[in-house]
Amino acid sequence: MIALLIFFFAACGTPAPPTSATIPATQPPAATATSAPASQKLTVFAAASLTQAFGDIGKAFEAANSGVTVTFNFAGSQTLATQIQQGAPADIFASASGTNMDTLVTGGLVDKAASRNFLTNILVVILPPANPANVQTLQDLAKPGLKVVLGDVTVPAGKYASQILDNMSKDPTYGTDFITKVLANVVSNETDVKQVVAKVQLGEADAGIVYVSDAIAVPTLKTIEIPANLNVIATYPIAPLIKSANPALAAHFITYVLSSDGQATLKKWGFTPIK
Repeated sequence: MIALLIFFFAACGTPAPPTSATIPATQPPAATATSAPASQKLTVFAAASLTQAFGDIGKAFEAANSGVTVTFNFAGSQTLATQIQQGAPADIFASASGTNMDTLVTGGLVDKAASRNFLTNILVVILPPANPANVQTLQDLAKPGLKVVLGDVTVPAGKYASQILDNMSKDPTYGTDFITKVLANVVSNETDVKQVVAKVQLGEADAGIVYVSDAIAVPTLKTIEIPANLNVIATYPIAPLIKSANPALAAHFITYVLSSDGQATLKKWGFTPIK
């Protein structure tokens, strides 16, 4: 009995050696969380004729730059320049005319050295899809009773249209009074080319003069080309605003516009790339 008790207490008092199952496994260090890219906003004021092309460029730029949101304000270049002069926040200005860019340079809002020409554009006559007035030639623009819509002369496209009509009046083919006859047919002068397009598209006008890029954006419209010797080449400049809230991102966007991808997009919409 005594021997059994000694054996029993000896067995209870001797701790069993730990097994691998009782040893806590070493845990790997927690992975460092990758922070999401900081969100950045870019505001681009651009000529109305750039609506489709810059819409595509903006989407491509956002896709290539995570966290970036590009917001556009499309209108007549003169309207955009006035808004910027009045304090509207913008990072980039893309104008259909060097004159409007020069206005901002003179006002100390754009650094002249930072302004870059990034495309050219020419103009074309547009007609409603059904062409109810049966306009077949440029000479028909002077037919009595025709309803013509142009951009206002304060708008680059309106100024260029006026120059084209003046060029035609200097050509014997059209006659010296051609511009007078066409202007007599003008039923409205719009503040940007998109409004000219809309009125012709809806049949509220028999003809209008807009950029080739605007005609391409609405393929149902009929067009009449304007000969090169009578046409006007519009050069578009782009520049960051001196007071841009995000100058580095603005410079990056302009670099993309000037890249082969950006220029290819502009060409697709009827513009002639600078590069």
